[in-house]
Amino acid sequence: MRYPATLILGAATVLSACAAGPDYRAPQTASLGVPATYYGDAKGATPAPSDTDLAQWWTRLNDPTLDGLIQKAVANNLDIAQAQARLRQAREALVQANAAFFPQINASGSAGKNYRSGTSGFQLDSNGNVIGSSANRWSSAYSAGADASWEVDLFGSIRRSSEAARADYAASGFDLASTRTAIISELVSNYVQARLGQEQLRIAKETLANQQDNYDIARWRLQAGLVSSLDQEQARAQLAQTTATVPQIENSVRAALNRIAVLTGEAPGEATRALEQAKPIPAAQNDIAIGIPADTLRQRPDVRAAERILAAATARIGVARAALYPSLSISGNIGTSATAFRDLTDIVTGGVFGRIAQTIFDGGRLRAQVRSQRAATDAAFAAYKSTVLTSLEDVENGMAALSAARQRAEQFAIAYEASNNSAILARSQYQAGLTDFQTLLTAEQTLLSARNSLAGAQSDQVLAVSQLYSALGGGWQTMDGRPQ
Repeated sequence: MRYPATLILGAATVLSACAAGPDYRAPQTASLGVPATYYGDAKGATPAPSDTDLAQWWTRLNDPTLDGLIQKAVANNLDIAQAQARLRQAREALVQANAAFFPQINASGSAGKNYRSGTSGFQLDSNGNVIGSSANRWSSAYSAGADASWEVDLFGSIRRSSEAARADYAASGFDLASTRTAIISELVSNYVQARLGQEQLRIAKETLANQQDNYDIARWRLQAGLVSSLDQEQARAQLAQTTATVPQIENSVRAALNRIAVLTGEAPGEATRALEQAKPIPAAQNDIAIGIPADTLRQRPDVRAAERILAAATARIGVARAALYPSLSISGNIGTSATAFRDLTDIVTGGVFGRIAQTIFDGGRLRAQVRSQRAATDAAFAAYKSTVLTSLEDVENGMAALSAARQRAEQFAIAYEASNNSAILARSQYQAGLTDFQTLLTAEQTLLSARNSLAGAQSDQVLAVSQLYSALGGGWQTMDGRPQ
């Protein structure tokens, strides 16, 4: 009997090496419609950004306060905590899938007393009384046993399940990385919005000081009989309109600070009190390595997560196909029982069994499962390709936004200089009585608009830098438990 068993196990080993279903191969960039270079990259194929540059790209903004907030968000953000929990869950699912490769062994044991009523079989004394009835009605019973079962992976069902679980685990790791990059980008955005609001408040207060002077001059000239009340009323209206913008700006700053508190895992209010002290808008750098689209596919965690989801779906085709073929399982048991504990090893029984099963008819259910999983794989491929194209779109949009913000900042700087000179001239001429108040009013409004526009363009540059680095997949390269 030794030789047939050897042949069966040998055949099982050969069959298990040939897992059912297609072997997964990552799609090539050509099949995904990925171009060789970015359309918006005027320099052509620039060097790819290094992992070091991408990992902590926000440090290039040279704002220690922002650096500290991002560290706190990475450590305490609750969305990141949820993603970490899902990663741990996926890791345990992989452990469960790999456990199917090994036999399952169970052991059991019992001990107890059996009671028997009546006097049958009991000894009587000379007077007819039962001798030792209390002791003889109870008897001991002991048993011990163990059983084992093992499913031979004939057609790779377990292997494909493990492959799918491993891909799911990697995808969960990349999902965690995607969550981290999104949180960092959102925090930078809100931080810049808060600093922009503080700059706009500073501009509004300085403008109010000038407008108050204009109002005082108009009122003095009215009292002197040099102008009509029109100048005073125009000055008063201008002062009120500018004052009315202050609460709106303060509200936007408070909303940004509240969001920063939540992103760092704290309740709004006291957590961001230190940020209420106004500081300048961070300065955006001009040199950003873009690389080529193929680099982005490697750097973007959402793209890599989608690719791993496709790998898992492909592996599950093999799981579904393996169900069409016979299954082989081996089981065995061993046991013993006795009325005394010391006699448990006297008689031991056991057995080994092999079982082969094959579905003969199921109304097409198993084949429908295969077709269903193939459809799921097609959907996963479409989702992967969509993620790839979206990532390229994000980079193109980021480059366009940064270029536009730089151009706007240059022109608004010129506009600010010109409008400031114009306002100074208009103010001095009005004080000297050489021009009317409407000219001064127009110059002041133009200056206020130019200052706010320049501040907005400066913040837009930083936001465009954040958008571009996020599109390139920055912010996760040095994270703990980095997915491979």
